[in-house]
Amino acid sequence: MKLRDALHVPAADITDEAVYRDRRRLLAAFATVPALAMAGCGRAEPPPPPKITITPEQAKSGFRTDEELTTYADVTSYNNFYEFGTGKADPSRAAKTLRTSPWTVAVGGQCAKPGRLSLDDLLKGLKPEERIYRMRCVEGWSMVIPWLGVPLADVLKRFEPDSKAKYVAFTSLADPRQMPGVRAPVLRWPYREGLCIDEAMHPLTLLATGLYGKPLPQQDGAPLRLVVPWKYGFKGIKSIVAITFVERMPFTSWNDEASNEYGFFSNVNPAVDHPRWSQKTERRIAGTASKLFAERIPTRPFNGYGEQVAAMYAGMDLKKWF
Repeated sequence: MKLRDALHVPAADITDEAVYRDRRRLLAAFATVPALAMAGCGRAEPPPPPKITITPEQAKSGFRTDEELTTYADVTSYNNFYEFGTGKADPSRAAKTLRTSPWTVAVGGQCAKPGRLSLDDLLKGLKPEERIYRMRCVEGWSMVIPWLGVPLADVLKRFEPDSKAKYVAFTSLADPRQMPGVRAPVLRWPYREGLCIDEAMHPLTLLATGLYGKPLPQQDGAPLRLVVPWKYGFKGIKSIVAITFVERMPFTSWNDEASNEYGFFSNVNPAVDHPRWSQKTERRIAGTASKLFAERIPTRPFNGYGEQVAAMYAGMDLKKWF
């Protein structure tokens, strides 16, 4: 696989965290009612998320979408994070035990400058960027989330991966004292994931540190999680404690658990059904008091990011390498 024609958006076109924290600038940027400011007013029917206006250049890059945002309440209460339980509401209740500071990340393997760094040092000098991405779960539901984070490539380059670094492996924290789900043999802990080096270096691949202009909540993978918007959501490993450059395709947790259901690549592909359900359509989380899911919508190849990423997989059998 070879990465071609990486797209770039000027930094001036990207909204940073300060915009979300400044109500006046937020409202001006979104040109809508103060939905975020009213979110805590206790209304039975919450106001709709703000409508985003993006430039053609931003749309082409894939960094932003003008689709309706999933509400902050839903993004932070409907989660898969099995370290805190297998129910969707379990993480928002149980993850309060997760201590996110101090936090260190070990980086090693096939690179010239391995090390164990604090989170601040890992991200030093990198300004958080806002990326509004679609997120498609392998279970058939989806969200649209305004992330804050830094391009993964900008972090990885600092460690100078060598020519043997064909893949990047990631490991989550697995502490049974903080994470009650780790006490159950749901998966082989710790949770692990991986990408090809070209995927890891792609401009869309993000190390997220926040969402909706706020620090990343514990239940959403604080303090550091992976976001790869053209892949199913389980590839977005949470609470990362290790990043390793490796020569061979690394072990990944769900592929180990059921390799016939969860491939290593796990690119969103409506033409390849899960063995137990169709992947042709999805249900957006609706964010209303009366209905959890919106009506079904068609699922797009690569979750709609084919223009940006399909060239990496030219010539691959995406049914075999699902």
